[in-house]
Amino acid sequence: MAILFLSVYGLALANEAKLTNIIVTNTRDDLLVYLSVEGAFTEKIEDAVKRGVPATFSFFVNLYRSRGMWFDKEIADLTITHTIKYNSLKKEYAVTRSWDSNSPVIVQSFDVAKQLMTEIDSLNVIPLDRLEKGKQYQIQAKAKLSRVTLPYYLHYVLFFLSFWDFETDWYTIDFVY
Repeated sequence: MAILFLSVYGLALANEAKLTNIIVTNTRDDLLVYLSVEGAFTEKIEDAVKRGVPATFSFFVNLYRSRGMWFDKEIADLTITHTIKYNSLKKEYAVTRSWDSNSPVIVQSFDVAKQLMTEIDSLNVIPLDRLEKGKQYQIQAKAKLSRVTLPYYLHYVLFFLSFWDFETDWYTIDFVY
């Protein structure tokens, strides 16, 4: 009985979405963040998207200046969205990323569309001239699948949508500029 419980518990943990590959770096002028989400596309989400239901992932990125005994000072608070829509007539996926000026990206492959949905590459958080050299800072990041709002009559047909929510934990990276 205990072995079965541990196996089921392990499977539940394996299906949780989480942020990975979080990198904080900079160019000559800007502070940048890279990150990706693992476990965001469950079978139910994939089925819904392939049926034409749009899905939106929201990414939250906050930058704080750590001040020891005082409350940390918020310097940047960003909300980024990625939306995927499938066009069954053209058999293509349109991925719109709010931070990417080249959006929407049109692709035929669902795997490529999933990669575009779950990755943020070189997100400009803040210009470096707004940071003080030698000071302690903290980046926090989180991802969430936004709820889908459908017309009332579709709730009976697509009742499974209530089971495809996900939200990652907050991930924190401390650094000195």
